[in-house]
Amino acid sequence: MKLQVNTMLALYSVLEFAGQPQRHIPAAEIAERYGVSAHHLAKVLAELARAGVVESVRGVGGGYRFAANARRLTLMDVIQLFEDIASPPPAPDAMPVDKAIGVVLTEVDQIAKATFSSITVATMLRMVEKHRDT
Repeated sequence: MKLQVNTMLALYSVLEFAGQPQRHIPAAEIAERYGVSAHHLAKVLAELARAGVVESVRGVGGGYRFAANARRLTLMDVIQLFEDIASPPPAPDAMPVDKAIGVVLTEVDQIAKATFSSITVATMLRMVEKHRDT
């Protein structure tokens, strides 16, 4: 499963916000850290805000902050906001080899979905912290 740029930006942002849940972080700060435009990131953050994952605070000292429960929110919860995660059915006139490969690819996608569904934001934060030490 290959994730789109917006999905990756959403995951980066969620982890940044969840890592500092009391702080309001400006979108520009995250955009600069990950080398994207603040305008592009704002669209991603708006979707996260609509889903209740982050909240926006305007004005001086404003920005975004984490609004979800890091121990319950999974990577799949974030991914499915930006990705069409349904596996397409095989074409009716597909060759047997195409159908067989499709079965394998569907299984791989299901394993990826199960893995993303089992990893919470809290778990990812621990993984990030562990990799800071290496």
